[in-house]
Amino acid sequence: MSIWWSLHLRREAASVPLARRLLMGTMETAGVDPDVSYELSVALTEACANAVEHGGAGAAPGPGAAAGAYRVTAYLDGETCRIEVADSGPGFPRAETRAEAGADTGAAPGVESGSRGGGRPGAARPVAPSDAEHGRGLRLIEELADHVQFGNRSARGGAVVSFDKILKWKDTPSLLMA
Repeated sequence: MSIWWSLHLRREAASVPLARRLLMGTMETAGVDPDVSYELSVALTEACANAVEHGGAGAAPGPGAAAGAYRVTAYLDGETCRIEVADSGPGFPRAETRAEAGADTGAAPGVESGSRGGGRPGAARPVAPSDAEHGRGLRLIEELADHVQFGNRSARGGAVVSFDKILKWKDTPSLLMA
């Protein structure tokens, strides 16, 4: 079974629970284990919150402006769920891109992968203290997902956060299986 969807959302706080509810509903319908669904939904919430907070050029854009939007895409395919959140902001610092270090990134065309999710030794990402108000979202995504990539869209600018997780299924049949 394969399910995928993509949302183009305004950079507004109200968009974050919308994306989370759609993901949770999709996984519930597909029969994904609730613990896995919850972990993915928290990771998605963090990625969306980052896009809302950091994904624009700075000034409050008008309706329909590219800097005022971000995209969320989710794929449930076989035993894996892959989620991608892309914004049009400044992206991740260029000094941290793996492409510049000569590593094989495996990223999608047009995306420069960053060292933030790949665990490259010596990655220069500051770690927020456990009691910090900000700065823990990317680390949380890394802990909740099985594989994470943080990168920049090379052509249009902006950050891309993609992560995937191997799915576990409920003991009872899902609505799609019934």
